[in-house]
This record gives sequence, C-alpha cells and structure tokens, in this order.
Amino acid sequence: MPLFSSRTSRRPRLSPALDDAELTRVLGRLSKRGGSGRSADVALVASLLEETGDDWDRRCHRVSVLAEATADTGVAAAWLGREPHSADALVLHAWAGLARGLRDGHLEDAGELVSQCHRAADLRPEDPLPWVALIGVSRIERYGQNDVNAVWRQATGRDRWHREAYLQMLAYLSPEEGGSSASVLDFVDVVRSRIPANAPCAAVELTAAVRQYQGLLAQGGVRAMTAGQLWEGGQIATALDQAAALWAKPGFFQHAAAPADLNVLAYALCAAGRAADAHPVFQALQGMVSSWPWDVDGPALQRFEQHLAKSERGRQGGFGGS
Repeated sequence: MPLFSSRTSRRPRLSPALDDAELTRVLGRLSKRGGSGRSADVALVASLLEETGDDWDRRCHRVSVLAEATADTGVAAAWLGREPHSADALVLHAWAGLARGLRDGHLEDAGELVSQCHRAADLRPEDPLPWVALIGVSRIERYGQNDVNAVWRQATGRDRWHREAYLQMLAYLSPEEGGSSASVLDFVDVVRSRIPANAPCAAVELTAAVRQYQGLLAQGGVRAMTAGQLWEGGQIATALDQAAALWAKPGFFQHAAAPADLNVLAYALCAAGRAADAHPVFQALQGMVSSWPWDVDGPALQRFEQHLAKSERGRQGGFGGS
C-alpha cells in the first residue's frame, strides 16, 4: 500500500479518498464538472464501482466517499433514473441519502431509502453494503435493538470484519445517538477478543476510546481537565500500546481505510501525551489527513499539522511530550 512506503513525507492535505488513486481521479473529475449528473459523470462513477467488483472492503470505501462527495449533486439520482435495476446505482443513491441524513439529523424519506437497500440486496445478495447502510438508517430513525441486531447479522454474515459495519454499530450504540456508555463498553468487550489484530475493523476499540475522550472534553470543567487520564491505565491503555506497536508497520494493514485508522491512532497517542510515539504513525501516513478526529476542536488540517510538529520535537528530544 502506498501509505506504508519509505519515501519522504508529503505535505499534509485532506484526503477523503485516502490512498485510493482511482477514486482520487474520479473525485477530481467530478469536482471539475460540478457533479451535474450528466451522462459522463454517471459513466465515470459506474465504471469505478464496476471495476471494484466484489472487493467488499474497497467497494464500501469508494461508495461511502462518493456518496459524501455527491450528496448534494444530481449524480446518484441521475444514475438511478437511468438504471433503476442497477444494484450499484441503488446502493450509491441510498448512501447519498444516508450521508445527507447523518449530516442534517433526519432522512428525507426513510421508507424509500430502506426500500432501495432491500432492492439492492435482492439484486446482489452477497453484498454487505445495503445492510450496512440500514444500520446507518437505524441510527437516525432509532430502530429497536432487536431489529438492528438482525441487520447487523446480515451485514457481518456477508463480511465478518466489515469495518463500516462495526463503526455504524458503534455509533448506533453511543450515548450521543441515544445509546449508552454501557452499551458501547459491552459491544467493545464482546468484539475485542474476536477481531484479528489486522482486521479492517481493528480500530473499533480505539475509535470508541477517542469518542469517549472527545465527549469528556466537550463537557468542560473537571471532566475536560481530567480527560487525559482515560489513556493512563486499563484496557484502553493496553489497546493504545498494541496499536502503537503494530499498526504503522509496513504491510500490517491492507484494508482501504487503513490511513483513516492511522489518523485515529496518531490523534490518540497525541491526546495521551505520547507525541514522540506518534511520529512513526505520522510518517506512515505520508500527509494523508482525515477530517475526523482532528476537526473536533478546530480545522482538521491545522490540528494535524500542529501535532505533527509536536511529534517531530518529541522524537528529537527523546520524550513523548503532551
């Protein structure tokens, strides 16, 4: 994977496509054209997803990024209008609607979105992505736990370690979205012992910890001042140590969103006062910046660059630094 090369670090830049060169090319061409939904735009997106085939991990990365990029354009609707029986067109249209719903806090037509997911699942039964999208719908509509568990089994039954399925379920269970801290802890405890160290969903535990840390900061007062203690002991400290030791090694991760998980690790190490330990992670990233988790307390690129500089100073000084 390009992100694990040994070349000199590149200048930090926000990179929604991460190190997916073909996706980057498509996003660039769509941006230049304005995403109007013209035949050329539709053909470009359709060709990319067709080429992705049944690589479910890469497919999810490309669909989710394309959905975010085209959520407010006519691309997905134009494609579905031209090919109403295309599983790819249905999935992209559903994910674009989900992207808007998660952003705005409500769905334009939850029933239609659910219908599109089921139609896509019928057309391509082996694809986990329609079921993962339904977990996302459940976050907004607050469907009951039993219903969501059934959808979860459909998604992970098709791809056991599907990264986005785990992250969507984590969000559904979170106290910020109507769940509870206890539900998150139970989920993490159950999956921790089952997930291979280099699985696409391996970052779910550290993602949960970062969200908890950011939640404490958001509360202000004493909770914010003591938030750093979260990293100092117990299972979270162990998880952070293990990730720091393994994730940035060349070839350890192979999944499409690995750079996004390395961004989470770099953030967590810096939050824990271990800036020097974050240096190899920053080096592996080659300047690829994901908006979250950096954008919680300021512009993501600026916060990334500040912590990158701090990791350089920590490495040169031989200490972690905070």
